Amino acid sequence: MDFKGKVVLITGAGRGAGRRLAEELAARGAVIAANDISPINVEEVTAGIHVSGGKAKAYIEDVAKKVGAQMLVKSVEDEFGTIDVLINHAAVKPHTPLLNMDEWDWHRVLDVNLTGAFLMVQSTGRVMREKGRGVILSLVPGAGQRSGQEAGAYFASKAGLVELSHRADAELSPHGVRVYAVESFEEVLRILEEA
Repeated sequence: MDFKGKVVLITGAGRGAGRRLAEELAARGAVIAANDISPINVEEVTAGIHVSGGKAKAYIEDVAKKVGAQMLVKSVEDEFGTIDVLINHAAVKPHTPLLNMDEWDWHRVLDVNLTGAFLMVQSTGRVMREKGRGVILSLVPGAGQRSGQEAGAYFASKAGLVELSHRADAELSPHGVRVYAVESFEEVLRILEEA
């Protein structure tokens, strides 16, 4: 599908599925607003998109903080005039078992994986509601798993993100904005192609 001119904001775009989505959607014509907490990987992503003839800009903000999330949304709006799609990909994925995890690590996982997504859904959702359209997708790989190498904090945060997405969709869908919790790169592309 051609995403020409669509502005897609991706958090955690420096690595993994976030990076793959940035590159794939840019190749299909989307304008990519690529966010990450560290400039190193995300600037490499945007540079690669430019070399391939696409359009992208890097935004270095910590979406786990309200000011960071709000600054990100405002900066993208100021630069491109709108946000058509938000993809929440930023995540912390520790491998420490619950009984060995300290409180700081627990809070950081929940702050990035759940609170960060909430802040982005809230800020972007308000912008999209005003325009009467938009798509918000939160990546929740392994949310339904009961075992794995990742810490219990990761699974707890992703389960919370699934419910957050359901509640946000109930609030925003009457205003033309759809919200999804998705498990894979392929599912993101399928939903966007159908939107």
